[in-house]
Amino acid sequence: MQVNDIQALIESAIPDCQAEVQIDGSHIAVNAISPAFAGLNAVKKQQLVYAGLQEAIASGAIHAVHIKTYTPEEWDARQV
Repeated sequence: MQVNDIQALIESAIPDCQAEVQIDGSHIAVNAISPAFAGLNAVKKQQLVYAGLQEAIASGAIHAVHIKTYTPEEWDARQV
């Protein structure tokens, strides 16, 4: 899978999401930024991301995912 494919899967699964993806073989690292994460605990946030990747993980196209999730406000605070 390509970066654009993975970004599209995540962004289509999570409202108003911006996904940054890095690939190293079958391992991917994701920064997902969305207002949908507001008020959710860490497990619920990761479940939203995994929902978009479920088929790719089940097929073996993606082996491991490292996920970091942010609301837009949290992301903006990290950029300063």
